[in-house]
Amino acid sequence: MSENPLLHATWRVPFDRIEAAHVEPGIRELILQAEARIEAIVRDAAPRTWDNTMLALEQATENLDYAIGIVRHLEGVATSPELRAAWNAVEPASSAFYSQIPLNEGLWKQLQGYAETPEAKLLTGPKQRFLQKTLDSFRRHGAELDAAGKARLGEIDVELSAITTKFSENVLDSTNSFELLITDEAQLAGLPPSALAAARQSAESKSLSGWRFTLQAPSYIPAATYLDDASIREKLYRAYSARATEPERDNRPLIARILELRREKARLLGFNDFADFILHDRMAHSGARAMAFLEEMHKKTEPVYVQENAALEAFAGRAIQPWDISYFAEKQRRALYEFDEEQLRPYFPAEKVVNGMFEIVERLYGIRVTRGEDAPLWHPDVRYYEVHDRDGLLLGGFYADWFPRETKRDGAWMDAFLTGVDTPGRFEPHLGCICGNLTPPVGDKPALLTHREVETIFHEFGHLLHHVLSRVSVRSLAGTAVAWDFVELPSQIMENWCWERAALDLFARHYQTGEAIPEELFGKMKRARTYRGANVQMRQLGFGIVDLKLHREFDPALDGDVIGFSSAILQTFVPAPLPENYSMIAAFTHLFSSPVGYGAAYYSYKWAEVLDADAFTRFRDEGIFSPEVGAQFRENILSKGDSEDPAELYRRFMGRDPDPDALLKRSGLIAA
Repeated sequence: MSENPLLHATWRVPFDRIEAAHVEPGIRELILQAEARIEAIVRDAAPRTWDNTMLALEQATENLDYAIGIVRHLEGVATSPELRAAWNAVEPASSAFYSQIPLNEGLWKQLQGYAETPEAKLLTGPKQRFLQKTLDSFRRHGAELDAAGKARLGEIDVELSAITTKFSENVLDSTNSFELLITDEAQLAGLPPSALAAARQSAESKSLSGWRFTLQAPSYIPAATYLDDASIREKLYRAYSARATEPERDNRPLIARILELRREKARLLGFNDFADFILHDRMAHSGARAMAFLEEMHKKTEPVYVQENAALEAFAGRAIQPWDISYFAEKQRRALYEFDEEQLRPYFPAEKVVNGMFEIVERLYGIRVTRGEDAPLWHPDVRYYEVHDRDGLLLGGFYADWFPRETKRDGAWMDAFLTGVDTPGRFEPHLGCICGNLTPPVGDKPALLTHREVETIFHEFGHLLHHVLSRVSVRSLAGTAVAWDFVELPSQIMENWCWERAALDLFARHYQTGEAIPEELFGKMKRARTYRGANVQMRQLGFGIVDLKLHREFDPALDGDVIGFSSAILQTFVPAPLPENYSMIAAFTHLFSSPVGYGAAYYSYKWAEVLDADAFTRFRDEGIFSPEVGAQFRENILSKGDSEDPAELYRRFMGRDPDPDALLKRSGLIAA
């Protein structure tokens, strides 16, 4: 057992030595160790202190937290039947262990005992916040339930963990199960050369002749946007919007059960619904306030939305179908602005984008990002980097994994592997990763990205900065462990630099000539930024509203099928009639691929987008590379984690509360 690489948290994660066979014995051993540490706290008869209560509790699960994070990560980026089976074998036990921590009566008594000590009453800063948040979390997660309630809560958590994992697996398997092979090049009219080459390469990778299309974003999006053949667009759209509904991978009954369990859990814990339970300690605080926020944004967006859709249908000269929207929107944008996003691809070679992004944050935050050497990796495409402060201090390291694989889940995300602490005389660096599914290299060309993919890199790196620039004395409050309607601020604000000429000139260079984006093309890109801005906004509002309605209002006895209920709501936010088999919700991993995830919290993206649009006005007005503004953003936002109330942190940076109209102005929905 001592040779198991999962048993000890190490800075150099031994990705080259971790095997599926290590998972079950390693996780089970670490659960036993964590249980023993918690039991030691319970049995300790010594007077309660910070060290033997709060610090001991935080340290009790550190090795287990690390191992579970690594295994979950590998299952998401390099899955195999063996790894999936091993993870599924131990996940119920790990879920049961974590759900039992706040239900441990002896531990709860020790926490309450410490809270009454003179030492606890004199706590300030992060320590005082950690104590209060821990007490509140224990109460909200069942510490004061009776024995029957605690038993039922544990059962709910274990079942939620199992079925949300199955949900995620079904989406991955369903996505990978589809391919469309085209052998007649005439059917591919309209498709850009970059997408044609990628489809050809995809076919060759499977020893096929022709052009292969999948439901992975770099394949699906160009086809949906550019293919002239509406029948192929329709076939792809129907397959994409019906993922994870096949008999052998059907997520529809899982969604109904997840919602039922979440509802039962919330009511067991004394909340009206799951939204109120989840949002209790977030900036919105309640489902009603989150819904009011979305409805107000909806009200302000809808008039422009109606105008945009009427204009698109007039441009198309016929009724629009769902598989027509991206296609005609791109043609209309090209007609209005003489702008085709494909024109930008040659200026966004992935490696130069990444290096330019590093230069931007070096200017803003006084840090240095360098390529690390000799770090074990889980795939040859992965890169490892380290981040040092201006004085040479190692702040953290991270891995970047940008390209799609069949063994990797879709989407883009950031994960934390190790979270350090900053205490007098000792600083521990952080370790994390950022992942995406961007356009891969084709042939002898580098990976050439769309502007949206560039924004994705900047977005995920913003999360990573929030992690590695954290300087908090309590590990549980460090990094991205903040309210989820605040966590997107550091990520979304980074996207703004993708639209600034001075920033683009650092990295947007033609991969063959090295020249910057021509001024005429840049002008077209800027003018087209707010094109169909209301539709972009309505799409996100629709996701947020359907999420809240599912978690606050849906009643299968009254509303029937969850897919029909969801689709009826989403129809309001889609400018074309949805087909009968539209089942997008069955692949909505943000909501249903983990026990909590973004469930009842998808509104967070829009909430944080208001914050980021407003906060960026300081950089816009005082200099997008201003080291003074950068230092204040780092000090007041990026370094603080959850050590203080996020609303107060925001006010400290901006000197006021957020302006809710900032996003509407940036989106072109109201006059700037």
